[in-house]
Amino acid sequence: MLSRTADHLFWMSRYTERAENTARMLSVSYETSLLPQSADVAQESWLGLLSISELIPAYTARHGEVTREGVLEFMVRDGDNPSSILSCLRAARENARAVRGALTTEVWETQNQTWLELHRQLKGRDFERDPGAFFEWVKHCSHLSRGVTLGTMLQDEAFHFLRLGTFLERADNTARLLDVKFHAVQSDFHGSLRERNRNRAAPQEFDFYHWSAILRSVSAFEIYRKVYRDVITPERVADLLILRADMPRSLHACLREVADNLAVVANDQSAETQRNAGRLLADLRYGRIDEILATGLHAYLTQFLDRVSHLGAGISRDFLVPVPA
Repeated sequence: MLSRTADHLFWMSRYTERAENTARMLSVSYETSLLPQSADVAQESWLGLLSISELIPAYTARHGEVTREGVLEFMVRDGDNPSSILSCLRAARENARAVRGALTTEVWETQNQTWLELHRQLKGRDFERDPGAFFEWVKHCSHLSRGVTLGTMLQDEAFHFLRLGTFLERADNTARLLDVKFHAVQSDFHGSLRERNRNRAAPQEFDFYHWSAILRSVSAFEIYRKVYRDVITPERVADLLILRADMPRSLHACLREVADNLAVVANDQSAETQRNAGRLLADLRYGRIDEILATGLHAYLTQFLDRVSHLGAGISRDFLVPVPA
């Protein structure tokens, strides 16, 4: 496959997944903001969302003070913000149009209709009337795109580059979501489980709504209840979203998909990239949540994000259009 075609397919799926994950992060922050809380705590939540996306300077340059309305506007309809839902869906559609011949009619029409409907909704102020419903629509469109890809495309190299982009982006976003939401409780989750449980001072009600919101943001609330059948604890939330191979949005599940699809499209120069993906997958496959928490969750997730970024750079170098010097 031509590297330019692979590049467009890879980034089409990454931008579609990024739009969904932006909607998921905004949704959980919006739902949390509706709970009784001080103004400082509410602002800290929105500041954390911008921080994990590395967008605080860009936001403050446009909007100044961090507010719920400002962050929602910036992350949804601001075309100058490359991480906004508008920008992501526009980029996904542009990449799809560039490789229209490599896609089935159904895949292309799904991307195109999503873009047209987004314009209709933003123009009609649907987002302002019901942000929660808008975020659900964005997630639905991403689900539809993946389903149509699975159901109509030949499982050739084009298909595997689409899958690579999807799961590399999902791993990155799941790690970012975990990092910002665990930081919101003012703890690095460092030390023994017994010591942390003894020193916990957060009200039980806050715990339930905070952790259940995180689970709902990755469609894992029902899965958590099925797997653990007990109260929601941060240790189990971390275990589910990092190490569980059967949880669709966990880091383990994402890296397994990345490694499997890399193996299918491997070429003469991709051995080092495959090795990096395999090592990262092995760490997740044989890791233990108590060991991760004992060394500090933030440090672990920061290192994971660095390794995923390095892996993405390797994929670009080995398969995609070279970045100009």
